[in-house]
Amino acid sequence: MFSGGEAYERFMGRWSRALAPLLVEFAGIRDGDAVLDVGSGTGSLAAAVADLAPSSPVVGVDPAASYVAFAQSRHLSGRIRFETGDAQSLNFQAGAFDCALSSLILNFIPDPAKALDEMKRVTRGGGVVAAAVWDYGEGMEMLRAFWDEAVAADPAADAKDERHMAFSRRGELAALWRAHGFRDVRDEALTIEMRFASFDEYWSPFLEQQGPAGAYVAALQDGERDRLRQRLRRRLLGDGPDRPVVCGARAWAVRGLVP
Repeated sequence: MFSGGEAYERFMGRWSRALAPLLVEFAGIRDGDAVLDVGSGTGSLAAAVADLAPSSPVVGVDPAASYVAFAQSRHLSGRIRFETGDAQSLNFQAGAFDCALSSLILNFIPDPAKALDEMKRVTRGGGVVAAAVWDYGEGMEMLRAFWDEAVAADPAADAKDERHMAFSRRGELAALWRAHGFRDVRDEALTIEMRFASFDEYWSPFLEQQGPAGAYVAALQDGERDRLRQRLRRRLLGDGPDRPVVCGARAWAVRGLVP
């Protein structure tokens, strides 16, 4: 069993790294902009900002000390720093940043509206606040296959299916941004593709107890877990031999300007 940041990297880190450059480009960050990464996790988005805007200072904030430590160990640039903090109460002065970003985390924050107000507060007038959330209902194929088979085997699992999560449908993030007074709100679908070398490479990250899917797998009895694994294998490979598994993913992204 991996721990903290390593477990996240195995489960969702590869997806975060692939999505991050698309979100940075969509947000329209200019080289030299001071950028805040809210819910920075293992540092994928901060690293993408550093790559695409090589003069920009970047601060990443995450509530999980283990993720912050992992990110610090991986990203040693003097322009990037990570610290433990709460998105709902950011420890920065008003207008401290040119841009605030949040990737794949807004719907896991207990009070996302409060977090968005904080992102707005710490971003200067005319600055950009942008975020992205997976389309859990249709567009995130890795998890869609998982939950479809979990619910087919156990209808009670539907309550845990991430398709019910807020902001994962088209237009929901944009509506939130407009309700909080942002100008020039725009939303867009960001799409990526992930290739797993084998079925086990697809399946094993679910065993790391990361996210709702990982928590669901961890709570299963051994026999139930194996039956779910077999159902997923048949769904993805049929009755044939092992081979690479390719999954697409779509995230809904939004950006708006602080008045």
